[in-house]
Amino acid sequence: MSIKFGTSGWRGIIADDFTFANSKAVTRAICRYLQTTNFKDAPVIIGYDTRFLGERFAALAAREIAAEGLRPLLCDSFTPTPTVAHAIRSRQAAGGIIFTASHNPPEYNGMKFSTSDGAPAPPEVTKAIENFLASEKNDKKTADTADEASDDKIEKFDPRSAYLKELESKIRFDVIASAQGSYGYDPLWGTGRGYLDEILRRHGLTVETLHDCRDPLFGGSGPDPTGKNRLDELREAVVNNKYSLGLATDGDADRFGIVDADGTLISANRIIALLFDYLAESRGWTDGAARSVATSHLIDRIAKERGLPVYETPVGFKYIGEYIIRDKIILGGEESAGLSIKDHVPEKDGILACLLAAEAVAARGASIGEQLESLYKRVGRLETDRTDVRLDADKKTKISEKLKLDAKKIGGRRVEEINRLDGVKLIFGGDAWLLLRLSGTEPLVRIYAEAETKKEVKSLLSDGRKYLLE
Repeated sequence: MSIKFGTSGWRGIIADDFTFANSKAVTRAICRYLQTTNFKDAPVIIGYDTRFLGERFAALAAREIAAEGLRPLLCDSFTPTPTVAHAIRSRQAAGGIIFTASHNPPEYNGMKFSTSDGAPAPPEVTKAIENFLASEKNDKKTADTADEASDDKIEKFDPRSAYLKELESKIRFDVIASAQGSYGYDPLWGTGRGYLDEILRRHGLTVETLHDCRDPLFGGSGPDPTGKNRLDELREAVVNNKYSLGLATDGDADRFGIVDADGTLISANRIIALLFDYLAESRGWTDGAARSVATSHLIDRIAKERGLPVYETPVGFKYIGEYIIRDKIILGGEESAGLSIKDHVPEKDGILACLLAAEAVAARGASIGEQLESLYKRVGRLETDRTDVRLDADKKTKISEKLKLDAKKIGGRRVEEINRLDGVKLIFGGDAWLLLRLSGTEPLVRIYAEAETKKEVKSLLSDGRKYLLE
């Protein structure tokens, strides 16, 4: 099969295309790439989430790395993606391989490669890895040698303490503790348990952890904190126990979900905008914000009010991470619930995002909903939503061709501007827009819309779907 890296690495169905043989081939290709860099003598971090056979895949990758003459550092347990990113930076590693399919359904697993700066590998790097894969796919000798590699060449380590210490320098836990709040936390059977809940408890806070065990089936669905009905149990716990907030992370803890004190699930778009505003206010930072092309322009309105720049990127946190590395932004975020901040890892961090939300509530003495209402009074309200269309081969070909065309009107609305940064973003009057984009990780076309009312958003999504499928 042809292995291709998408927006967040390579993903596949376990025992179908995501096999031991293919994961070993990808590991070898990554090693060949690293051997061409200036970091070939540095260690390589290997992490994994709670998916089926994750520890086995990681152990085999460590053996491959050792067989290739590089030094593997293997996480000693299930580890969040942002924790691996921190370990890469703190241990001056050549890079890191993370076995995770993030929020995908349980039948999936994946491999994500991060470079020496802790950021997701950019397209030029993943392309180089794909080229090594193509040229080395029949390298049977290397595969056999790796199986015989001595385990004493593999060093195991615990990355948790160093990462939690890093969070201590980013979050004002004294502010959170002073409010004496209590929290519900749902790690969705993933890697965030023992991290987010543990650090809050260390500061004397009450936390109820739901689904506090490993389940490779994630309760029978994808561990997505933004998925429909996925956080119903957390919402119930928050309301029944009068918690200050409900916090959630996905399978590898790089995405977040926030439930307000009244049980309302707050969209990632609103949390990203609110935290951008809060950090500018509380830290006195005067940098800008980076957002993906699919993320709400509510950030733009806040930035305009504060006289700060906004940088628009393609979908994929690797593009936002570049602005963090260059120290250009206060915060970078994606509508798919990815966020990081100034002076932190250039990778999505759902644990950090949850803690910042808790800090904002404590510092401002107001719920998330109350803070948003105050924000809308300053900059106005925007509504955003998304729908997906699942594709077969014929539909994908047809829609790919449709996206090459320049639409003049959609549902009677005149298109004022076309943005092809990633997919096709059709911009209308009155801060309304529609984005049509093929997914980089699943057989889907994603349709995003934003406008000032929910009614207009619903209409835009319907018209966008009709336009693609007619």
